[in-house]
Amino acid sequence: MFDIIYNPTSKSGSSIKFFNEFIAEFDKRGVEYKLHKTEHKNHATEIVRELNKTQDDSKVLIFGGDGTFGEALMGIENFDTIALGLVPCGTGNDYARAMKFPSKTVDFVEQFIKGEVRRTDYIQINDDLRCLNVSGLGMDVDILERYADIKAKKGKASYFAALLWVVLHLKFHKIRYTIDGVTEDRDILITSIANGLYVGGGLNMSPNSVIGDGLLNVVMIDKLKKGQKYPMLFSYLKTKHLSRPETREFVREEFDLEILDNSKFQIDGELYDLKKIHCKLVHDKLRILN
Repeated sequence: MFDIIYNPTSKSGSSIKFFNEFIAEFDKRGVEYKLHKTEHKNHATEIVRELNKTQDDSKVLIFGGDGTFGEALMGIENFDTIALGLVPCGTGNDYARAMKFPSKTVDFVEQFIKGEVRRTDYIQINDDLRCLNVSGLGMDVDILERYADIKAKKGKASYFAALLWVVLHLKFHKIRYTIDGVTEDRDILITSIANGLYVGGGLNMSPNSVIGDGLLNVVMIDKLKKGQKYPMLFSYLKTKHLSRPETREFVREEFDLEILDNSKFQIDGELYDLKKIHCKLVHDKLRILN
């Protein structure tokens, strides 16, 4: 028996065709399931929390994007009695890309029917928030805010339009971070705290990340000097930004960050008003259907 949570607005609703194909394949094979449609923000969290409380052994399939996956993760209270099956139907699908999930409906169905479970990592943020893929602040938040303001149909084209606008109107952000007991204030372009690799539908922000290694990869790009904006952008698009002098990477189990301006903090593409942030990699606790 599977509980299936689906987001009808993922990828502006175009994911429904893929969802219907999946359900048809389940019906063809006589697989038992119950459907749960998300109707508002954080609804997936509420559904997962209720299933986790009322069932001793839950197999919950999540249809959606990174945001819906992140919501589902937030709802788990007992990690030993629930396993998530993640089916990417969003715009970016960055976590699925890093995990190398199947691309065909039949492959997903066969994977879930086998019922094999593996454990993997997530990021605990403060006491009450969790991140599956990548969190952070700076340029990525600026892009998300611009993307939300675009009136045209959402999707990759709109995301890259937002990216271009942010690059043309580049701004920097003030942070204070602590690593290994050393605290430092910096002006940064972006700081990404990564479990996964990708953001923005395939941009490889943290190429050294290995999901499941028990470590965070913190990628920080400092304020750019005059004339370095476009060279940095081209390096980023070619996944060569780690070699630039403005970029630093820290690989740790924990990371402390304080936002010193009015910037927001993003967790799996969702925006939060946080100022003091403690990130800790939680190793091998999340159970996923493999």
